[in-house]
Amino acid sequence: MRRPPALSFLLVTVFLDMLGLGLVVPVVPACAGTYTVVNAYLADVTAPGGRARAYGLVGAASGLGFVAGPTVGGLLGAVDVRLPFLAAAALSFANVGYGWFVLPESRPGDRRTPLTLRTANPFGAVAATLRRPVLGRLASARLCADVARMTHQSTWTFFLTHQFAWGTARVGAVLAAGALAGAVFQAGAVGPAVRRLGEKRSAVLGGLLGVGWLAGTAFVTAPWPLHLLQAVGVLAAAGGAAAQSWLSRIVPADERGTVQGALTGVGAAAETVVPVLAGTAFAWSLAHASPGLVFVGAAVFAAGSTLLLATTPDPRRP
Repeated sequence: MRRPPALSFLLVTVFLDMLGLGLVVPVVPACAGTYTVVNAYLADVTAPGGRARAYGLVGAASGLGFVAGPTVGGLLGAVDVRLPFLAAAALSFANVGYGWFVLPESRPGDRRTPLTLRTANPFGAVAATLRRPVLGRLASARLCADVARMTHQSTWTFFLTHQFAWGTARVGAVLAAGALAGAVFQAGAVGPAVRRLGEKRSAVLGGLLGVGWLAGTAFVTAPWPLHLLQAVGVLAAAGGAAAQSWLSRIVPADERGTVQGALTGVGAAAETVVPVLAGTAFAWSLAHASPGLVFVGAAVFAAGSTLLLATTPDPRRP
């Protein structure tokens, strides 16, 4: 059932969550389940043809929160070093209240799925997800894409500082500009692009652009090519929304929460390991005068994700 107001309410939830995250970046991982629910909720309240656009809007809300959070946190921190933490806590409580009293239920009444120990078992959920041929390939593609993304996020600031001797202000400005551009693109262009190309083609094209973006960053030696590559990275964001829409379409309504939880769990495990490995690899590459080598590794994972997407059959087609 299509419920446009519910999507509007959901975007506010995502923005508040990212705003609070941006105020104080070190967040307790146990409280980071918002996006699991968001992805499942969105699939419940939007028609299949509009999900890519809706996931793009969620990405836009996330990007705006990512920009606003550090800005507001920096201003509050200048007043008192504890103030950003108090503000983040207030936003978290506001998000809870908003979700409880304002956000409509996505599966009311008999549409709800009973919660059992079997469905709540994280290891069983991951195993059941990976055992399915199409779903398992899409989950593996998402994991590879997450590894590439987290490798880039973990080392990009250090790479810019080493390569161009940029200070924190310029790095922050470049990050903010990229996030704003991504928010505008995801809000306005992802939906039409996916309607024209289809979910699979859009996901594969976004993956190819991501490979080019990461591989190009590995060899950049001047600021202006870096900004061009950032634009390519913004275009690549369409692939993530398309892949998420594709994944939500092939999962039955009563399993969306379980599958999204399994994917989030696998991604969280990667988020624990990848920054350590990426940081170690970047340190090694600096010692061998190859600072961009870590981005080559990220591009390899992005290529693996794209290959999995390209070779996965679309159940909607004969």
